[in-house]
Amino acid sequence: MNDSIYDDLALERQAKELFGLQLEVDQVILRDANVGNSAKATVYLTKKKQLVCYIYGPARLLLGDVKKIATRMGLKVEMFVPPKGQPVYFDLIGRAKFHEVFPGRNVVNESDLTYYRTLAPYCPALLLVNEVKDGHIYQADSDAHSGWRVGVKFAYRRIKTS
Repeated sequence: MNDSIYDDLALERQAKELFGLQLEVDQVILRDANVGNSAKATVYLTKKKQLVCYIYGPARLLLGDVKKIATRMGLKVEMFVPPKGQPVYFDLIGRAKFHEVFPGRNVVNESDLTYYRTLAPYCPALLLVNEVKDGHIYQADSDAHSGWRVGVKFAYRRIKTS
């Protein structure tokens, strides 16, 4: 039997167990692409034609690292899915980090937490993609001039319907 079928089932299981989303893999666009020293990413389309990026590996990534990886891959992210059962995960971590730095400050604006949210541990990460910027999804390559090379050509833009 084909190993990619098992990999697809593992992706579906990870999305359900770790993030609480029922995502059925329809087509894998880019599988196990290097996106860092010890991080990999798999980009796939669901049965509902939603583009999803799953970033994983032994690296201890933060939300800020995942945002940078997504940008360098050429992806515009619609949503960074928080862990299952924790819908305000990034806000909670951001507030805790903010109070570590400013213990006496009580009034916290959303703009104050913007940076501190990016310090939340986020590996593995599940991203719902809104658009592929220039029709290319990039992957890390240490031999390339910019450090990134085209992994696959794929045009995608999500059009919201009511």
